[in-house]
Amino acid sequence: MMEQYIREAESVLLHTYNRYPVVFDHGEGVHLYDIEGKKYLDFVSGIGVFALGYKNEAYNDALKAQIDKILHTSNYYYNMPAIQAARELCRVSGMDRVFFTNSGAEAVEGALKAARKHAYLKDGKADHEIIALNHSFHGRTFGALSVTGTPKYREAFGPMIGNIKFADMNDLQSVKSQITEKTCAIIMETIQGEGGIHPATEEFLKGVRALCDENGLLLILDEIQCGMGRSGYMFAWQEYGVKPDIMTVAKAVGCGVPVGAFLMTEEVGQSSLVAGDHGTTYGGNPFATAAVCEVLRQFEERNIPDHVKEVGEYLFEKLEEIKAADNRITAHRGKGLIQGLEFNAPVAPVIQKSLDNGLVLINAGSNIIRFLPPLVITKEDVDEMLVILKEALKAEI
Repeated sequence: MMEQYIREAESVLLHTYNRYPVVFDHGEGVHLYDIEGKKYLDFVSGIGVFALGYKNEAYNDALKAQIDKILHTSNYYYNMPAIQAARELCRVSGMDRVFFTNSGAEAVEGALKAARKHAYLKDGKADHEIIALNHSFHGRTFGALSVTGTPKYREAFGPMIGNIKFADMNDLQSVKSQITEKTCAIIMETIQGEGGIHPATEEFLKGVRALCDENGLLLILDEIQCGMGRSGYMFAWQEYGVKPDIMTVAKAVGCGVPVGAFLMTEEVGQSSLVAGDHGTTYGGNPFATAAVCEVLRQFEERNIPDHVKEVGEYLFEKLEEIKAADNRITAHRGKGLIQGLEFNAPVAPVIQKSLDNGLVLINAGSNIIRFLPPLVITKEDVDEMLVILKEALKAEI
């Protein structure tokens, strides 16, 4: 039955993903089940999306209640879930203004537009430059792809949007050397995800903030994957108190419902995008923002960031033990429940063997295993994962 569905999928879906041979049917807690009933421990959470786990009754009930009210109106009118979601996002982030999108890539697009409009209003010029970081990943749309610092993602789709420069993560001098009189913003992930789980150091993040302040630039922090509690803080930059001018969020902010947002300070909000500059049909509709409201309610009620700190430290200790016992592992990086093991060879055989044995893992690049479990996992779940991972590591790579 599984093979039949996979053959059908390959005949009708555009082949833009090299999918693993499994068809998932439902989930419960931190486990997924395929259409043949096999159980899998999920250490991917839909690439950092399903933070609260599967079959979360309060979350499901909140969405069902909103379905019975109204799914969509239009951004020409107000709706209560959007107002409440915006208020709560501002409260937990310390930002002041919110624009809701349908995805992380769209949030990045809006952030880039806001930054360039902010600069245009200052000097009337439309040739401003943006500095991004090598090995970053911000999305697949043209604007987001233009600031994604991995050439292989961009090379077939040029020309990208212009006036983008690249510097290196945790190398402040490389950032400083790219600043000119045309620079208007610096965009970076607080913890690089797709690029290999590279957290910004405190010194670097504070240094970039200082460069922005000294040169009148906007700091855009992409918290799409590393935000919403995954680092052990609601947003990863909060560990160091380095507040951005613009921030992007998505993934876990909706816990499965497609929703993202870009947020900004009041100063940027008052001197960037105005009516007619930006829009979206579905962004901020009642259904999506009802999900955001419930996610934020549960994050606070269950104190998810502190739970992530505790379990994340345990996961880090255990992965350090794995690294010490396997000379193929060259590095271990990350914070909270966004961690990675780097190998000296492609990790696809280990990921496939893990899947065969009931553990869902994902890579970051060809040689890094990325650990992005639901944020509600326990130490016992970590132990279960380790048993399967150790067996999978017997595979030749």
